[in-house]
Amino acid sequence: MTAVQAIFDAAAARLSRIGGPRVSFEFFPPKSEKLEESLWAAIRRLEQLHPSFVSVTYGAGGSTRDRTHRTVARIIEETTLKPAAHLTCVAASKGEVDDVLRAYWDAGVRHIVALRGDPPDGAGGRYEPHPQGYAYAADLVAGARAIAPFEVSVAAYADRHPDSPTWDAEIDNLKRKIDAGATRAVSNFFVDAESFLRLRDRVANAGIEAPVVPGLMPVSNFNGFKKMAAVGGVSVPEWFADIFEGLDNDPDTRLLVAAATTGELCARLAAEGVEDFHFYTLNRAELTIAICRMLGVKARG
Repeated sequence: MTAVQAIFDAAAARLSRIGGPRVSFEFFPPKSEKLEESLWAAIRRLEQLHPSFVSVTYGAGGSTRDRTHRTVARIIEETTLKPAAHLTCVAASKGEVDDVLRAYWDAGVRHIVALRGDPPDGAGGRYEPHPQGYAYAADLVAGARAIAPFEVSVAAYADRHPDSPTWDAEIDNLKRKIDAGATRAVSNFFVDAESFLRLRDRVANAGIEAPVVPGLMPVSNFNGFKKMAAVGGVSVPEWFADIFEGLDNDPDTRLLVAAATTGELCARLAAEGVEDFHFYTLNRAELTIAICRMLGVKARG
């Protein structure tokens, strides 16, 4: 038996005892009619996996606010999925954000992903709270919970947020968000299982009882993956880069390698007791479906 097979066997044995893993998916609002068609093709396929929820992102500075709202509304109207709408603190007053929250509740949205958000000029810039707005994610969580009994997810960082000077500061910030009323944290994407497992240990040692869900991003384009990793402070080991070297011009092989690497990562996490998995789909279904099948999650009518 190979080491990889042993990992998969241990994961399968554990997941079978709990009735299988729970999965959730993230989408982003499309910018064009063609991209909207691609998004909805992915949504229809992934709906058959019966995820716990699906989230829809919100652009820097609220730049996709209307498209996010339209996508969430359509998910409610046309699917069986439970949408979670992203909301940020950036470039909006408390009154404006509160109006969005009330509109979401009235539309049937019961789950919010509360984020500080990137600066309007993009990730990597200097963040400045809006003078009349919610300053940070913990404030937004408290504001959302004051308006309605939303389920609220927040962000956690397996490799530490670039703005956090230390791990103590990182965990203290997460604790503030949970104490404000958040019900779960979802991590950013990561490559090494140990990054997430160390985060989980730090969270437990801090007395935080809310679940922390790993966020997984299968590699659909390695150059794009590296750029997102650099902005978010995600560590990309040399061995991982070597596996994908030269594959951006070989999409068939890249997809196979991406499914194998992320599938093994998920199996390792499952063998360590992880039961929930959140996939950053980039509005594509095929890789996520393949990896979910490795975890034992199959389409159902």
